[in-house]
Amino acid sequence: MTELRSPHASSLAPSRRTVLRGSVAAGALGAAAAATTGSAIAEETPVTTTDTTEGTDLAPAETGLEWLVVDHHVHSLYSHDAKYTMEMIMDKAEEFGVDVIAFTEHSNWGHANEGGVWEANRLIRKARDERKLMVLQGIEWYIPAAEHCTVLVAPGINEARVLRTFELAFDGKLNGWEKPALDSPEEKFQQEKAVEAIAWLGEQKREGFIDDAIVIANHPSRYCIDSPLELRAWHDADRDIYLGMEGAPGAQGSAFGLNRDPKFQRGEYENSRRKDSSPHYPDEAFRTRGGFDYLTSVVGGMWDSLLSEGRRYWITSNSDFHLKTHDTYRVGDYPKGDGWEEGASLGNFNRAGRRPVPVNTNEAQGGSDYWPGQFSRTHVGATSRSYEAVMEAMRAGRIWIEHGHLISGLEVVLFAKDDSAEPVTLGGTLKVKAGTELGLRVSVTPTTKENSAGILPELAHIDLIRGLITGEVEDVNTTTAPHTKVVDRKETAGHGLEEFTVEFDLGAVEENGYIRLRGSDGKRSGVGPMGADVDPAGPIPHGGENGAGSPWIDTWMYTNPIFFEVE
Repeated sequence: MTELRSPHASSLAPSRRTVLRGSVAAGALGAAAAATTGSAIAEETPVTTTDTTEGTDLAPAETGLEWLVVDHHVHSLYSHDAKYTMEMIMDKAEEFGVDVIAFTEHSNWGHANEGGVWEANRLIRKARDERKLMVLQGIEWYIPAAEHCTVLVAPGINEARVLRTFELAFDGKLNGWEKPALDSPEEKFQQEKAVEAIAWLGEQKREGFIDDAIVIANHPSRYCIDSPLELRAWHDADRDIYLGMEGAPGAQGSAFGLNRDPKFQRGEYENSRRKDSSPHYPDEAFRTRGGFDYLTSVVGGMWDSLLSEGRRYWITSNSDFHLKTHDTYRVGDYPKGDGWEEGASLGNFNRAGRRPVPVNTNEAQGGSDYWPGQFSRTHVGATSRSYEAVMEAMRAGRIWIEHGHLISGLEVVLFAKDDSAEPVTLGGTLKVKAGTELGLRVSVTPTTKENSAGILPELAHIDLIRGLITGEVEDVNTTTAPHTKVVDRKETAGHGLEEFTVEFDLGAVEENGYIRLRGSDGKRSGVGPMGADVDPAGPIPHGGENGAGSPWIDTWMYTNPIFFEVE
């Protein structure tokens, strides 16, 4: 067996003592919870409504792919700021049609050293044996000098060991690599550690210690501390490992929860500039637009800047599940005495490696999140229902995302009208001769059931966004793509509940480029930040009036791009 190469001289492998100590603490928590609730999970977790869109999307006839609903960013009581058991979360994920879930617990000393990562791994392995639901283990990495990232490792004997080693060696919070002054030596050092971390994961894969790993930047403009330079540097560190960023953050109920004011924003994007925020983003970047991150939602903006370089830089969406909006469960109780602190403190978490089992109060509690699959959904086109195929599909960019169950299925095919090349789908590259006329065929399967808000969603339009491949930028802090714009819109309201198809004519192509799609329920839009010539009717931030922050009345769909190369 290939040996794990630790990035530090000292061994980071788990000792028997730390694993046992975490188990003892977990036992104490279970006993405390049982005394309060009568059982480890006394009652099934309630939700406000129960009607869902069930199951996996049908495999499209033209591409032959199986479209699976994936949530790659979920927290359980093995995170210091979440509260539900894995079992409770997986039950709800299955109810809302999720096929693949990833538990990405926050990096913490308790998670790494007090058994949290190992106990979570045991429960995940058990779930793999007992459920149809596919379950991945990961962490939410505090990127040195920057935000957070999803880090996923393929199932295998070394998955937890690699995650723990990575957590201790490279986490920005645990190593004190946070909030450096802009342009300081500390910032440069910390940025280099982030690049080193991604490269190290790639090395573990290439040497066969793990089968696969994926890194995706989470909520990138929440504090605007993921600079354009860093977004490029992480990708350049290993493009096989670092795939892209969340196009839409979780916490979509953050302006609609019990303890949330209407002035708050979807995604908990209600921040202002910090000393370490990148000066290359405007102040409006701190707000989501239609629930999507500014870096994704602005046509001709940061995402298009990356795509225009020819980068295969993908976007996703997820729940970032911590605390369900209006749910009745509260955080459970830690043991009393014997050095335990009062309440749900970080000190108690780090001692136990987890939080206690939650307690049902029968009264609505605060929270910003929806269950996995309830509102935010990432659809991944896999060649089979396997972990290998899912991770490879994500790497290939066969991904489209939507909110509120806006649509149920989507198939997108770019083709040469003279049949001179094999058609391609999302994430692919169509290679044609100069002057070849291209067409884009889009098949939509409408949602046929009301979502959790009692709304039967309807897709009002599909926008075609087109850009040129202009090559590597001279300035790595470039944030715009001046050749990218919305070039066409198809109105789609009134099609009913049956599958329908629309086609776009791209004309004869003479230069390398890409296309991507966007759609919405048509309820809120305005001129994009780059002007009406670029985006006349794009997503906009919601206001502060009562109800304006409801995510259910402003839902959008985005695809990853398809590229075309002219020979």
